[in-house]
Amino acid sequence: MNWGSFYAVISGVNRHSTGIGRVWLSVIFIFRILVLVVAAESVWGDEKSGFVCNTQQPGCNSVCYDQFFPISHIRLWALQLILVSTPALLVAMHVAHRRHIDKKLLKKTGRGSPKELELIKNQKFQITGALWWTYVISIVFRIGFEVAFLYIFYLIYPGFKMVRLVKCASYPCPNTVDCFVSRPTEKTIFTVFMLAVSGLCVLLNVAEVVYLIGRACKRGLRGSEEESKVAWISGRFSTYRQNEINQLIAEQSLKSKFTVSKKSPTEKGERCSAF
Repeated sequence: MNWGSFYAVISGVNRHSTGIGRVWLSVIFIFRILVLVVAAESVWGDEKSGFVCNTQQPGCNSVCYDQFFPISHIRLWALQLILVSTPALLVAMHVAHRRHIDKKLLKKTGRGSPKELELIKNQKFQITGALWWTYVISIVFRIGFEVAFLYIFYLIYPGFKMVRLVKCASYPCPNTVDCFVSRPTEKTIFTVFMLAVSGLCVLLNVAEVVYLIGRACKRGLRGSEEESKVAWISGRFSTYRQNEINQLIAEQSLKSKFTVSKKSPTEKGERCSAF
């Protein structure tokens, strides 16, 4: 498998990730993909040929090997890496969809120049709104896959330890035979290392979910504070306007009363002259 092409696809999401997400991707590449390609594959390269049973019965070696090692460590780790990294493609597809919509809107407004389209292509999206939900769901899937594979390893290889000697009585073995595993100590060290890195990735994913939820709550509190400030300012402005209106009404009423009081003596004089 070409792990370089696989990493290139996954690293496209890196520019839209958080700092913890970038650390997770570095751990995936350095401590899992590189170790798997450079060292682990050579360690398990002779796992079938190095598995020897003390019998010459045809088929006994293959049956006993299949009984104690139902799936190769290398293939199981490769499947784990693929499934754990695949949810990141959800974020990549979401970002590609948003860019496609932005390009369509830009072309409708008649501003679809190559420079502006290039800006949209290189645009970095903030993890908010629908992208926040897509990002968090992808992390939850990653955590689920990691935990599931840790449990599978525990079921297949109890204690995560490669034993030196196994006893097999499966058909077509003539009786209970002893089978010897090649380089069990080295394989145990690599198994523990890979599973420890897997646990580290789980912790990084959990920390990233907590970070995203905390940042979303902080944005929500900040938005509510801004809304309350706007409401307070609007209330104060409304009170000020109401006071101005009341003052104008009071001044208008005083003017009308003053006008009436000025007219009253004249009216009295007119009444007296009439008599």
